[in-house]
Amino acid sequence: MTEAATVPLLDVAGVSKTFHVSGKGRLRALDGVDLRLGHGETLGLVGESGCGKSTLARVLLMLERPDQGHVRFEGTDPFALRGKELLRWRRRVQMVFQDPFASLNARLCAEDIVAEPWRTHRDLVPAKERGKRVADLLEMVGLRAGDARRYPQEFSGGQRQRLGIARALALEPDVIVCDEPVSALDLSVQAQVLNLLTDLQARLGVSYVFISHDLSVVRHVADRVSVMYLGKIVETGPTRQVFDRPRHPYTAALMSAAPVLDVTSGVRRERILLKGEVPSPLDPPSGCRFRTRCWQAQDVCAQDVPPLEPADGEPLHAAACHFPLQEVTAGA
Repeated sequence: MTEAATVPLLDVAGVSKTFHVSGKGRLRALDGVDLRLGHGETLGLVGESGCGKSTLARVLLMLERPDQGHVRFEGTDPFALRGKELLRWRRRVQMVFQDPFASLNARLCAEDIVAEPWRTHRDLVPAKERGKRVADLLEMVGLRAGDARRYPQEFSGGQRQRLGIARALALEPDVIVCDEPVSALDLSVQAQVLNLLTDLQARLGVSYVFISHDLSVVRHVADRVSVMYLGKIVETGPTRQVFDRPRHPYTAALMSAAPVLDVTSGVRRERILLKGEVPSPLDPPSGCRFRTRCWQAQDVCAQDVPPLEPADGEPLHAAACHFPLQEVTAGA
């Protein structure tokens, strides 16, 4: 895994997305989201349920069109592409889904599932070579070539997720969006799938947008982390800096809730218990959206939206807070 390149593979700037909810008004699922993804890099995307992570993933996959802002893939706007150019672009961004059973067609065997993308992208793998290519992909993700004629229901959960990864790799993508890819798996199987993703990245140079609510998983796989709250990125930076020195109070609260596995290390965390409930995205607070639950909130927090700005001496670590934390609150 590498540092983000000067020219990012993926550049998202000011992206907003609003949905109309019948009888309830407008739901602003994304509000001015910025993020960058480098070649061969893993970006972890964390936050509570309903914060906009999956909506952002759908925008990256062009399943949703943003209302404002732009998405650039190596400088190209994929939403401006048409015809064959758009078809070629779709090869470059693929997805691994949360549920390894629901995302696979139970009526297709493993061979047909992996080869299905080639029915659309016919020029990628010649028909006479597809059987060999399927076998190679199955073995690449830790399955056997002889599993090609088995159906999804004949595999375990971890094996089904490996099959989903093989399908995503079939189009030789540059980016794979992983939406909670291990949350439905047992812990031991989670580790196997995470190690597989890491090995594939080292071998193929693929980049990941890794969406998860499990902070221990994100710390293990991500080079950088972006933290979302009610449709906004509230903190972003290198994984170790964000985990060890969170600057935003919401990030600090998240980190304080993560278990410490090494009880002999002497590290003690002060648990931060947030007051109140997550506000409705249909009627978010003015100014800083976290202010109604923040112990540091002052009058300015209700009036002005805090910009996402880098910390002093840490240009890659930014937080959207008028009063960013100055000391370790939730170190690991």
